[in-house]
Amino acid sequence: MILELADLRIDPAKSTEFEAAIERGLTTVVCHSKGFKGYKVNRSHETAGRYILMAYWETLEDHMVGFRQSQAFTDWRAIVGPFFVQPPVVEHFDLVIKSA
Repeated sequence: MILELADLRIDPAKSTEFEAAIERGLTTVVCHSKGFKGYKVNRSHETAGRYILMAYWETLEDHMVGFRQSQAFTDWRAIVGPFFVQPPVVEHFDLVIKSA
């Protein structure tokens, strides 16, 4: 299992619209992608307009090739991309330790 961690920055004045858009994009586009296992979206208390998207993928290839090189990625970015005030910072992580 791969954790995709995306640091997203938007205009804080558009947070309500962004939250609706990211939920729509995740549930109507991303969720149908091969290897996609789920997501969490968190909003920062300290930094207005900062969100963290945690997306779970079966493999790195499912995200980087199967999704990112597909029409679904274009559709996803059309929904959420207009809100970004800077390009998202994305990294991938392997699970090392988990609580019970």
